[in-house]
Amino acid sequence: MTHHILKATKKNVHLGGFSHLLEPALTIESGDTIDVETYTGYYVYDKAPSEFLTPEFIEICQNLPLERKVAGGPHLLTGPIYVQDAEPGDVLEVRLEAIAPSLPVGFNAIRPGWGALPQQFTQPALRFIPLDLVSNIAEFPVNSGIIIPLKPFFGILGVATSEDSRTSIPPGCYGGNIDNRELQAGSRIFLPVFVPGALFSLGDGHSAQGDGEVNVTAIETSMNGRIMLKLRKDIQLTTPIAETPTDIITMGFAQTLDAALEIAVKNMIDFLERFANLSAEDAYVLCSLAVNFRITQVVNSPQKGVHGMLPKAILSHKISL
Repeated sequence: MTHHILKATKKNVHLGGFSHLLEPALTIESGDTIDVETYTGYYVYDKAPSEFLTPEFIEICQNLPLERKVAGGPHLLTGPIYVQDAEPGDVLEVRLEAIAPSLPVGFNAIRPGWGALPQQFTQPALRFIPLDLVSNIAEFPVNSGIIIPLKPFFGILGVATSEDSRTSIPPGCYGGNIDNRELQAGSRIFLPVFVPGALFSLGDGHSAQGDGEVNVTAIETSMNGRIMLKLRKDIQLTTPIAETPTDIITMGFAQTLDAALEIAVKNMIDFLERFANLSAEDAYVLCSLAVNFRITQVVNSPQKGVHGMLPKAILSHKISL
């Protein structure tokens, strides 16, 4: 297996969405590991403090080639990464081995018309929040004594589809803007492959986020990580599944939370039928007895998200994925 380093440069990032037409930033073999650099805040860099800026990030913001601007989403993503021999119908296993903020500041933004309470909070607001990377905390508001532990993750983990251009805002069967705070270092996510090479991209680093991400953003942070990409031809999926050290996670994305919950429950039942050999009825009962269904996010219009968490500790034998 080979280890790669993928820096965030104007040739290795893309803005606003996913596309199978993008030139890959890197080509790898299944099982290779990659140290990945990501930046965030493309649309707010001119308002940012010096601690938020690096010469490389400024170069991206000022000189990103037109062909790397895919769609209207706000996210700057690193990739895509082409995985040799990946074909539609395969599954891409993404192992999140390490995730850490690269700069001592992040931001939070309220955007008019977005969020859980768009009628109440109608004015735009942008806050830059210092990060204590030694103690791994942020204090918000500053000097309030309210201490938030940093639990970094990538908000976007996704693959390209057959669409020439797809915005980075909503999540879906391809992954994308999932914004699931459970997907920290030590986790795995399994994504269906839709195009040759999979064309995996990631970004949208979050240093801290509550379930729901209710005001539209988390502590948005430039983030570095180490990932391993493994091609899986032994399983078939039509929607993402994830695994943390403690839980199996299924997901539901839909325009309402009710519909997203229904999909997440159905996906958990399907998982338990396939991988734990339960009947559909027994799986449904187990979902009610032991699976925790949580709001992932309510702001990535038009898709809200719900995820179900099955504690692995209740299982008498390990489920292999």
